[in-house]
Amino acid sequence: MEIEGTILRGHEFEPIEGRVVVEDGEIQAIEESATDAERIVLPAFVNAHTHIGDSIAKEAGGGLSLDELVAPPDGLKHRLLRAASHEELVAAMERTIEFMRAGGTGAFCEFREGGVEGVRAIEDALAGVPVEATVLGRESIEAMEVSQGFGASGARDADFEREREATREAAKLFGIHAGERDAADIDAAFALDPDFLVHMVYVEPPHLDRLESEGWPVVVCPRSNLVTGVGLPPIADLAAHTTVALGTDNAMLNSASMFREMEFTAKLTGLSAHEVLRMATINGAALLDTEVAIETGNAARLCVLDGDSHNLAGARDPVRAVVRRAGVSDVERVVLPSTGSDNS
Repeated sequence: MEIEGTILRGHEFEPIEGRVVVEDGEIQAIEESATDAERIVLPAFVNAHTHIGDSIAKEAGGGLSLDELVAPPDGLKHRLLRAASHEELVAAMERTIEFMRAGGTGAFCEFREGGVEGVRAIEDALAGVPVEATVLGRESIEAMEVSQGFGASGARDADFEREREATREAAKLFGIHAGERDAADIDAAFALDPDFLVHMVYVEPPHLDRLESEGWPVVVCPRSNLVTGVGLPPIADLAAHTTVALGTDNAMLNSASMFREMEFTAKLTGLSAHEVLRMATINGAALLDTEVAIETGNAARLCVLDGDSHNLAGARDPVRAVVRRAGVSDVERVVLPSTGSDNS
């Protein structure tokens, strides 16, 4: 397969006019040459924090507080999840996964409610889909054992010491929500030595210093934080101290569109388009121990945009156009390594 256009190469997204050659799911060559093709070829997105089981209840709970919406065990989403059948959960998650794939997402990290049964449900939803999922079980050590790790709700809910130790012994990923409602649970989350933290809306200067010294990455979900009324994370401050990735969080509250998350983040923070695109691709991939950069020898995880769409035609800066203007309707095709071919 050969794809011509402007290729955003490497970790710095250097715009290369030419073509990328893909064979057997791998990038075989990136060749500079004159081309009339108007495509923009960028790395597939990595959605670093999702709760897609909540797809059964999109836009439910308007006007409720964060605790009323999602606090375990009796927040609205947990009641709705318990009431849903396995088949209903799988069908709803399948549609969100397909929406993510069609919108250029090649990998995501899911905090999966429902214990072992919840993990099995998302495995069924992922069957035959070329999107790479890192599923972190919740609610039990057994759920961690059948998934890729453990996703803790937050240190205010439990101490999670047993779960952390079991996850460490299993050499799996441990992530935890922290600093979403206030700063009170951040130090307790730090004490667990997590592989990464989610939200960190109420991070304070000593926490920033600790993040930098320990190297703990943070996943921010600014649209979700806005919707739930908890405030907005200091993304620029976080990015100055540690690796920051983007996630769309709860499918009940937000579409799983990385385009929307990037645009919101860029316009909210004033961070450069390159920095925001890195948060949506390279940084999330590093957190999940994978690679999405467009480089020879890497697996082909590509999102190809129609640069001549009504929305993108005339754009002078391809990276800025991707981050601040592009949307799902501009996606021409998505190439992922499990098939090594066009997955559009």
